[in-house]
Amino acid sequence: MNAASNDSTARPITVRNGAATNPVADARAGGEAHAGEQDRRRRFDELVAVHLDDLYRFAYWMSGDRTVAEDVVQEALIRAWKSIDRLNDRKAAKGWLLTIVRRENARHYGRAPLQQAELDDDKLTAQRNDYDTSTEAFVLRGALDRLPLEYREPLLMQVVYGYSQKEIAEHLGISNAGAGTRLFRAREKMRELL
Repeated sequence: MNAASNDSTARPITVRNGAATNPVADARAGGEAHAGEQDRRRRFDELVAVHLDDLYRFAYWMSGDRTVAEDVVQEALIRAWKSIDRLNDRKAAKGWLLTIVRRENARHYGRAPLQQAELDDDKLTAQRNDYDTSTEAFVLRGALDRLPLEYREPLLMQVVYGYSQKEIAEHLGISNAGAGTRLFRAREKMRELL
């Protein structure tokens, strides 16, 4: 007998298809991979639980269509799942996810032609309980719709989602000063429109 066979810490070695394997080490590595996958899934589930409503609201605001918003969010979550390991700062998760939704929305409209549907506005607003039907809200929504996208997006990110100017700049890929300028101009244009 050799010295290794008397060692109580020696691991069994198996030969499969000409390659030596260690079943104990393989099982441990599989368990670590499984634990890593579970941690990844847990982190992703936590992000989705916290931010799903905001993602849907943002997608709906951009598309104006519930079905498209659901599709965009679903595709965005698939992309987020595939790249969850690239998210280093959990504090940046909301912006990261909103950026993915915004880009997925652009992809959606880049590949699908717009379709017009004839719908009665009275029926649409009557179905919603959370929809403010006051004259002021109607005028405000009309002004927001007329606001150019380059001003509307940062304004809504600040007012609706509570982003700071710095966060808006990061998410839109512009300078902090550029975000400030867009916010200022958005407010000025809203004053003109109202």
